[in-house]
Amino acid sequence: MASISAQLSSDSSSSSNLIRRWSHDVFLSFRDDRLSRGEEIQHELLKAIENSRCSVVVFSKNYAESRWCLEELAKIMECRQEFGQIVLPIFYHVDPSDIRKQRGSFGEAFTNHEKCWKNKPVQRWREAFTEAANISGWHVNGNEGTKYELEYMREITTDIFKRLNYKCLFVGENLVRMDSYLRELISKLKIQSTDHDVRIVGIWGVGGIGKTTIAKALYNEIAHEFDCVSFLENVKEIHKVKGGLHDLQKQLLHDITGENLYISNISQGAQVIQNTLQSRKALIVFDDIEDDLKLLEYLIGVPHWYGRGSRVLITTRDRNSFHKVDDVFEIEGLNHKDALKLFSLYAFQQSLPEEDYKILLDDVIHYCQGLPLALKVLGSLLCGKRTSEWESELHKLKNIPNAKIQEVLKISYDELDRTQQAIFLDIACFFKGEDRNFVSKVLDGCEMYAESGIGFLEAKCLITFSNNKIYIHDLIQEMGWEIIRQQHPKDPNKWSRLWNPDDIYRAFMSEEGMENFETLSLELSISKEMWFTKEVFAGMKKVFAKMKKLRLLKVYYSGDVMGKEYKTSLPEGFEFPCELRYLYWEGLDALPSNFDPENLVAINLKCSNIKKLWKRKKFVDVSDSQQLIKMPKLSSMPNLESLNTKGCTSFCKLNSSIGTLPDMKFLKELLLNKTGIKELPSSIQYLTSLEFLNVSRCSKLHKLPDCFAKMRRLRRLYMCGTRVKELPSSIGYLESLEFLDLLDCSNFENFPKMVKTKCLRGLFA
Repeated sequence: MASISAQLSSDSSSSSNLIRRWSHDVFLSFRDDRLSRGEEIQHELLKAIENSRCSVVVFSKNYAESRWCLEELAKIMECRQEFGQIVLPIFYHVDPSDIRKQRGSFGEAFTNHEKCWKNKPVQRWREAFTEAANISGWHVNGNEGTKYELEYMREITTDIFKRLNYKCLFVGENLVRMDSYLRELISKLKIQSTDHDVRIVGIWGVGGIGKTTIAKALYNEIAHEFDCVSFLENVKEIHKVKGGLHDLQKQLLHDITGENLYISNISQGAQVIQNTLQSRKALIVFDDIEDDLKLLEYLIGVPHWYGRGSRVLITTRDRNSFHKVDDVFEIEGLNHKDALKLFSLYAFQQSLPEEDYKILLDDVIHYCQGLPLALKVLGSLLCGKRTSEWESELHKLKNIPNAKIQEVLKISYDELDRTQQAIFLDIACFFKGEDRNFVSKVLDGCEMYAESGIGFLEAKCLITFSNNKIYIHDLIQEMGWEIIRQQHPKDPNKWSRLWNPDDIYRAFMSEEGMENFETLSLELSISKEMWFTKEVFAGMKKVFAKMKKLRLLKVYYSGDVMGKEYKTSLPEGFEFPCELRYLYWEGLDALPSNFDPENLVAINLKCSNIKKLWKRKKFVDVSDSQQLIKMPKLSSMPNLESLNTKGCTSFCKLNSSIGTLPDMKFLKELLLNKTGIKELPSSIQYLTSLEFLNVSRCSKLHKLPDCFAKMRRLRRLYMCGTRVKELPSSIGYLESLEFLDLLDCSNFENFPKMVKTKCLRGLFA
């Protein structure tokens, strides 16, 4: 017998398992005749087995003759049952059925053991032997020669890396009651079932109860059991965004296949998902869904979409969202003991409270009502403070009317300075789900020191980041809204921020107050009938004239209603407030003739009828504005960071001044896809900061200039659906290039030598 404990060098495999803190990735058990017989197995070896994520057992002809091997095997099978350890058998020059039935040399070995040892350990060894032999593994029979065995070695090591290197999700350290949650969920999912049925289970509970954290922990625990895995986070939030369902489909397919598959619409996407999943044993988690038939029909699907043995997990706060699930796991609030432990981990950095604070703890735990989010936030707030400060904070809590979770969360808000509070309220009322870098630039334009403030909010558990987007828990967002309401209860005309269509409509119709408005976010999809009226149009000029403090304005559509179907016209003489930093107005018919606010940082006029761009902006999005024909000289836009003209079919020429200015050093994104562009000027080579160039679906584009060598930061070049016949040789010198998309380039003939593209991860042709 001999054993090897191996640590694989991989970022993803280094993530600790939630229940077990693995010291090793792989334990290898095999027979070595050089070792002496009859000795007791060393304690260190048993601990190594217990602390390994995976055990590989090599069954050779004389494996059963070694008591060490049999003791190892028994321990390995115990760890498989208790900790879910991965066990991979290799049948080396032996028949697996001989091992299962313990016949031939294996039967003889057990007979000899029974003569030497008591029956109890031998029976334990026999059971472990049979159980291990029933696990699917590799049968190397030795008839194919050395080369064949080397191929098997590559296959085995590849499979081990695949099982261990799935992308673990971060779930945090201070976890309470997680083991019991996982045991119940694993039971409901029937992970060890041998019937190979597809099983769908839902997780249901109030916001902040820990649904996503539990789902992530379960994903980390069982992902290795499946052929492919995917965790789709914030499904409801992404689905609300225009094109969000399409994006979710693409993300799911990417997770399953590892490829960026092209799908033209959600109907095709649903079919591709079904075709892809049917042959795979998959683990799919749909996090935070809503009761929406489109999600069910085009994304989640029905059981027959999935391959045998697949498991689907759905989290939601709305039980009506569950359709055709096999079981539901309802998460309740923590009991007093668990709530105290979780709170202590944040307040005292340990699982037990400090003695001096025990008299105050009952009030804290009662106030939080077992909600993990409230326990974490309040624990973080009180951490490191004296008992007198605790008493003061708890006294403050008791004096807040209607003791609800939102009011608990407001305590963290009270600790922010004035600028941090303003940033938080802007996020709660305006920027939820937006890119962190973009939000920071816009708010910096408002002189808010945004990067520092946003980081502080994250440290206070008021916001989170996912894929560099800013998210805020619903309960905390509602707390922010309540802060605004309490400025002037029942009088939205005097609030500083507006986000509810009904409140905005009442304010517009009254034409009173509004001097305090700083942000206004209006979704027209669900209330378009009351906005497209003569009364609203007539009062618009007067209403906006009163908004002297307005910094952020967003008028948009979501769902199936498109800005291109409903155009908004501005009355004669209309003027935007001078303090405006960000203007987002989807479907705007036209801007005032004198429009050019000096302080504007970003402008987004999707689906508008504008015909030209403006000067001195950092972020410009005029996508789907089909009448846009002109872009100013880039000398007037030296600070431009992102330009999006996607779908501007009348836009045919990129100004030749682009890239020629020394100040044009900030432009990172240039999105020209689906425009009428016929050629790119050679001066584009001087855009040395450019990271993303998209000319996809530019059907009139036949050739690219041979001038890309200097664009050393370009990471993504998308040109699918163009008529380009060949790539210039300079493409091969893009040392940062990661993705090159040439799909559907029907005329493409010649591919250059990729000399320096060592970072290339995706080539689609």
